[in-house]
Amino acid sequence: MSTVKETVDVDVPVRRAYDQWTQFEDFPNFMEGVEEVRQLDDRHNHWTTSIGGVQREFDTEIVDQMADDRITWRSIGGDTQQRGSVRFERLDDTHTRVELTLDVEPTGVVEKGADALGLIDRRVKGDLRRFKDYVEGSGGTGGGWRGRIRPEDPGTTL
Repeated sequence: MSTVKETVDVDVPVRRAYDQWTQFEDFPNFMEGVEEVRQLDDRHNHWTTSIGGVQREFDTEIVDQMADDRITWRSIGGDTQQRGSVRFERLDDTHTRVELTLDVEPTGVVEKGADALGLIDRRVKGDLRRFKDYVEGSGGTGGGWRGRIRPEDPGTTL
């Protein structure tokens, strides 16, 4: 499994950065290779990606989420194996550090080759730069999910 860890500082308050990240269906606006994300419920999303001409569909489950602090997820089912976390650190009233950690198990020749060439690292770095542009610019609708998902109680959201 390969681990990618990238950080970007955005010129928006932590609440705006976090709220925008919880708008999962907006991900195709700044994530390369993400064709669609459908939010199924507070905890589950269905992804359609196309990387190097290989289309994949998979589901993710949020296992820990705390407003303005973190979101942690894992893939469930399918052949795409990944888990990750995004953290939001308030730097001051108008600046936030966003740190993304992604553990991914490349499957297939294309994905394994992309990983060996460092393309996954570069893609994540590019996605965070595009997120910065998106959240600082006119992108994003505001509003976000402010609930709490606790890892010790996977069936309950508050």
